[in-house]
Amino acid sequence: MKTQGEIEAAVCEGISRFEQEYMGRGPKDIHAHLASDLLVVRLQGVLTAAEQQLVKSLPAEKGRDLVKQVRTHLIETARPVMEAMIQEVTGVKVLSLHHDISTVTGEEVVLFTLAESPDFRDIKKK
Repeated sequence: MKTQGEIEAAVCEGISRFEQEYMGRGPKDIHAHLASDLLVVRLQGVLTAAEQQLVKSLPAEKGRDLVKQVRTHLIETARPVMEAMIQEVTGVKVLSLHHDISTVTGEEVVLFTLAESPDFRDIKKK
């Protein structure tokens, strides 16, 4: 049985791999936080050069909306892949997935609602 930290690290690795394969680049930084039946993944530095250029060259709302639409579509298309990876790592079925990205900070957040809190072993402190 994995520790909470091992589960979070495996989630980060899987999401990073997903970002590289589906988005063309991985995040500069990534952290996963498991809180009961919620799994929050925070990625920083995820915008591609093309996305950054779109945001700069188009009117603010139009560039932002376009990047968000494309990212949301890609996440929805690949949702079964992400959910299967999360279920494999946590041992728990994914009930829902929520996603958003900031074109200002380049930060992306993915939230998974799980069917239950995953089992993990506690670390014994000395």
